[in-house]
Amino acid sequence: MNAPFRYAICNETFGDWPLAKACDSAAACGYTGLEVAPFTLAPLVTDLSGLQRSEIRRTIARAGLECVGLHWLLAKTEGFHVAHPDADVRRRTTDYLAELARLCHELGGRVLVFGSPKQRSLLPGVSQATAEDHIHEVFSRLVPVLETTDTVVALEPLSTAETDVLTTAADTCRMIDRIGSPHVRLHLDVKAMASEAMPIPDIIHASARHLEHFHANDENLQGPGFGAVDFLPIFRALDDIRYAGWVSVEVFDYAPGPERLARDSIDYMRRIETELE
Repeated sequence: MNAPFRYAICNETFGDWPLAKACDSAAACGYTGLEVAPFTLAPLVTDLSGLQRSEIRRTIARAGLECVGLHWLLAKTEGFHVAHPDADVRRRTTDYLAELARLCHELGGRVLVFGSPKQRSLLPGVSQATAEDHIHEVFSRLVPVLETTDTVVALEPLSTAETDVLTTAADTCRMIDRIGSPHVRLHLDVKAMASEAMPIPDIIHASARHLEHFHANDENLQGPGFGAVDFLPIFRALDDIRYAGWVSVEVFDYAPGPERLARDSIDYMRRIETELE
């Protein structure tokens, strides 16, 4: 194996726990990174003062964690859409994404994972080609702020059950090439890749040049090791391409409870790592 993976966990895994408690629990399990969902901090990040942002960063650091970045960027917001036919809506969306990039930088993070299926799906009267043109416009306009904040938007392909735009890694890589900035790259998610016809290790190899960030989870919406997905070939593929980014645990079914999800997910991934070695 080339180098040990760096493990992070998404903070919404811990539900309504105070941030300090969530950070301490994640660190105790062995994570070294925390990925933050903005809606857990405030209804809109524009509501967060500079003082609040500084305290969030200190809270993460006090636990010995690094802020990886942000995800679920537009979750639980209203009025934003990257493929909306109204140019004013696209402009407001770009402005809000820019504020998210500034927040990410202020928290010490680098990656902004753009999934947001509801805020990119086709709207009435908008064709696939037009939607992709709008997405290209929004993220191209965002690039100067990404450059200033030294952050990266990682576009996430999602399954057809979630959206109808950018549903494969190949489609997403083509969009990234079209935008043509090192600040717009690829995010891969195990749950989402499992919906594609191509095997997950093959997707990883084919996408290696674009890959910035990685989410570990299972088709059953829980953590790695909680379902049928075998992570050994997945981790072998990441090792083959010398992936040096974070492996971040993101779950959607919290039934096992935050402590078990956090602990058992990282324990499983570490066992898989030892098999690689």
